[in-house]
Amino acid sequence: MARYIGPKDRLSRRENFDLFGKGGKLTRLNVTPGVHGPKGSRRKPSQYGKQLREKQKVKRFYGILERQFKNYMAQALSEKGNTSDALFSLLESRLDNTVYRLGFAATRPQARQLVSHRHVFVDGKRVNIPSFQVRPGQTITLSAKAMEIPSVALLLKAKDVTIPEWLSRKAAAGKIKRKPGRDDVPEPFEEADIVEFYSR
Repeated sequence: MARYIGPKDRLSRRENFDLFGKGGKLTRLNVTPGVHGPKGSRRKPSQYGKQLREKQKVKRFYGILERQFKNYMAQALSEKGNTSDALFSLLESRLDNTVYRLGFAATRPQARQLVSHRHVFVDGKRVNIPSFQVRPGQTITLSAKAMEIPSVALLLKAKDVTIPEWLSRKAAAGKIKRKPGRDDVPEPFEEADIVEFYSR
């Protein structure tokens, strides 16, 4: 199960976007990393460069590597209907992302860790695969041990949690009401650039 384990601030600075929900901890977001960072941030990107950056941003936002993202894109392109809807439906339906969207974890990396450490149940069965695709009607719950983790316990007590419309939550149990689509993703992504990048 491959994942990125390098410096995260560097990726956020490269994409000029807070990829990991670090908020105030993030430094120099408007300066790209590297010795030529200040100069590089003033360059006007080509059309290809713009498409590449958007693809990298979404890929890093969901914490997946190139091959897996390419597979998601191939699957989305093969489906009938809107390609961006199909792509974001696959990405949002990942178990680690769903755990994050339900407010059981503060960040996607934390949600991935909860899943990998066998703290998440889908319809009563323990699932430890972050990329597991959840389906409408399924219920997601946390283990008793997970609810004792201080950071998780605080999140479960929080009352100002915004749950997406495609999900519902009661205490430490969440339910998938329907398949998510592009409209259910509040982040400002340019999905047309990603589709064009893979349609070349």
